[in-house]
Amino acid sequence: MSTPTEQIKELRERTGAGMLDCKKALAECNNSIEKAVDFLREKGLAKAAKKASRETKEGTIVSYVHNGKIGVLLELNCETDFVAKNEEFQALGNEICLQITGMNPSYVKIEDVPSEIIEKESKIIRANLLEQGKKEEILDKIVPGKLQSLYSEICLLEQKFFKDGNKTINDLIQDAIMKFGENITIGRFTRYQIGG
Repeated sequence: MSTPTEQIKELRERTGAGMLDCKKALAECNNSIEKAVDFLREKGLAKAAKKASRETKEGTIVSYVHNGKIGVLLELNCETDFVAKNEEFQALGNEICLQITGMNPSYVKIEDVPSEIIEKESKIIRANLLEQGKKEEILDKIVPGKLQSLYSEICLLEQKFFKDGNKTINDLIQDAIMKFGENITIGRFTRYQIGG
């Protein structure tokens, strides 16, 4: 069995949390590393939610070119220049660029999708469901789920992370907020494709 010091070290490596937080989490969770990871994650998500209202005036522009055929420019924002210059922050930007290259989202978040597109897609979904013989009165329950499926294709933050299908890009950003202790946002992106 590993010593408390080894457990704290492992927990720090897995969560990026501070030593005292790891020690406290292990004490709260009867030295179970798995439970302590969940405990810190829940605590971190609550902290991340508080940080979400803080302004992100710093950041970096990250670029990626794939085989000379697809190029991505990404504006990744944070609160301080210190975090903006951090190698892990830059690496996060690279991961997001790879996501944009492969998954080709149209928008950063759901709020960016124009209302006319939502209305048009809702009409198409309703028409398809009626065609399948669904009753009018249950359509209002089905349409939001179908729209969510659309958002997970066209909105970057809603997309499944290409390296881990259990996480969305939004989850990746939340993890980074916990790790760096600052609010992090995606400002905007542009994807270029030869002949596209």
